[in-house]
Amino acid sequence: MKMLKGILGGLCLCTAIGCTAPTSQKENTAAAEGFSQSEAVVKTIMERRSIRQYKPQPVNRDTMQTILKCGINAPNGQNKQSWEVRVVDDAAFIDGVTELYKKANPKAAEDPSFKNMFRNAPTVVFIANDPSYGFSQVDCGLLGGNMILTAQSMGIGSCCLGGPAAFMKSPEAAEYLKKLGFSEGYELLYCIAFGYPDEAPAAKPRNEGKVKFVD
Repeated sequence: MKMLKGILGGLCLCTAIGCTAPTSQKENTAAAEGFSQSEAVVKTIMERRSIRQYKPQPVNRDTMQTILKCGINAPNGQNKQSWEVRVVDDAAFIDGVTELYKKANPKAAEDPSFKNMFRNAPTVVFIANDPSYGFSQVDCGLLGGNMILTAQSMGIGSCCLGGPAAFMKSPEAAEYLKKLGFSEGYELLYCIAFGYPDEAPAAKPRNEGKVKFVD
């Protein structure tokens, strides 16, 4: 997950906002809000936070379609598109696997704010990679980066999750992993929670000393 966090944190400028709109429309929208197109993209990136508390309603599927389209338009090695994506907004699925999670992790349910294992999100995107291609994890990171930034630009919160994905691959959750229907050979890599934010966390500091120009 360290590699994925790095990828997701710093990439995917190209389709963060309105990736399906014509350039002139995007420029007009940004101008109407007082920002140039580039300023709007930078603003989206800098204001994006990981959300861990969500309102109960799932994200509208039309909105998710835009987020997903921006995701699969991410750059990827040799255009292999070495990912597969599954979207779950069915409460029965989310609640069902959460019950199994609580049995395996009883302390999690002791938190009064705990509703489900996906940080209480009503919509979850599962991303699998093709491990036969050496850079498939990078491709999947770029795909996720596009999605979370697009979501931010549309007022949708998100959180990249590794722990829940690991549980999905455990024997306890095998039936739910099977329901996702990934193609043979693909492996669940991580998942992303999506929903309408019910919190507004502050930004955490970043170590700019890790970034250097080489002359």
